[in-house]
Amino acid sequence: QAGPEPARKRPPRPTARGARRRAGRGSGTPWLYLAPALVVLGGLLIYPIYQLGLISFLEYTQAQVSGGKPTSFQGFANYAELFRDPEFWSVTLTTVVFAAVCVVSTLAVGCALAVLLTRVRAIPRLALMLAALGAWATPAVTGSTVWLFLFDPDYGPVDRVLAWVGLSGFQDYSWTYGRYSAFALVLFEIVWCSFPFVMVTVYAGIKAIPAEVLEAAALDGASAWRIWRRIMAPMLRPILVVVTIQSIIWDFKVFTQIYVMTGGGGTAGQNLVLNVYAYQEAFASSEYGLGSAIGVVMLLILLAVTLVYLRLLRRQGEEL
Repeated sequence: QAGPEPARKRPPRPTARGARRRAGRGSGTPWLYLAPALVVLGGLLIYPIYQLGLISFLEYTQAQVSGGKPTSFQGFANYAELFRDPEFWSVTLTTVVFAAVCVVSTLAVGCALAVLLTRVRAIPRLALMLAALGAWATPAVTGSTVWLFLFDPDYGPVDRVLAWVGLSGFQDYSWTYGRYSAFALVLFEIVWCSFPFVMVTVYAGIKAIPAEVLEAAALDGASAWRIWRRIMAPMLRPILVVVTIQSIIWDFKVFTQIYVMTGGGGTAGQNLVLNVYAYQEAFASSEYGLGSAIGVVMLLILLAVTLVYLRLLRRQGEEL
């Protein structure tokens, strides 16, 4: 008769220290895959930012560029001169307000058209997608030139159509002469070339939402606006975070549209934004140190806005 079976040894229970050790061994693997991209980004971003910050602390004018005068360290003198300039604060306020209007308008148009794409048939949806992608792929200089022609007071069709429908005040109206009309014209162009990114991204997120959820809300009598506000927007919040941050970065540092459509900042600089202001100080006035200081301030503002926005979302319990 066989004896009792020997008791089997239970495998050791994993401890927290062992789990951390195993996690530590595998934590370096993702960085190995990211290493090539990080090297490229380091060369394209980190080094230029370092040079931008370095020049902002130097006396660096055309005399230093040509070698006729030695470069000298100025400390925070460029920043002090910049912060004492009332024009800098005026341009900064204008840039913030204009960028905010551009971001809100772009998100509103992009999200509305993304919802529209889910409600039209295949052929209209394809036509809208192709038209939007065409606007997205158009270079900024080309798009700005086309919009200038459309709103030209002598040959543009927009003024003629507005006058034809009874708005006689727009007969031969110069959109680029007035400050607010010039900003409005630039706003139209920026929204036109920026909304496709929002539309396509949000549309992809909407298609990932289970159809049963939307059908149940519609059967309960919820309106289209209520479905968007109560169901779609909360489920699309991670995607909306991405498109919002991208729009803030793009619209805050807008340069080409302002420079081309207002002739370098408008009459007497009435349409200046920070990027154009930095260009004028650095290249038109040959004050490269001062222009670099403006660039550093812009970078810090963008970082602050992005971090505050992400922090607010984290407080709301969003996973980013």
